[in-house]
Amino acid sequence: MFHMLINISAAIIALSILITLYRVITGPSAPDRVVALDMIGINLISLAAVMSLILNTTAFLEVILLLAILAFIGTVGFSKFIEKGVVIERKRD
Repeated sequence: MFHMLINISAAIIALSILITLYRVITGPSAPDRVVALDMIGINLISLAAVMSLILNTTAFLEVILLLAILAFIGTVGFSKFIEKGVVIERKRD
């Protein structure tokens, strides 16, 4: 029973990633796309956790941490780009 619920949750998370990918492609504005990309990152983290439960291993815990860090850095970078137009500002002498 538990194994079936885990498989169903993995399928629902995968479907959520596909729906969010549609939002990234057709989003009406850049902030909507950034939020959708962040949501894909969160869904990938949850999918890695579910896959860790399915395969009964702890090998995916490092992957989860890496995805969380990359999703955070990506969201901050996209937000700075939307706000200022550049990610890293150069100071002029």
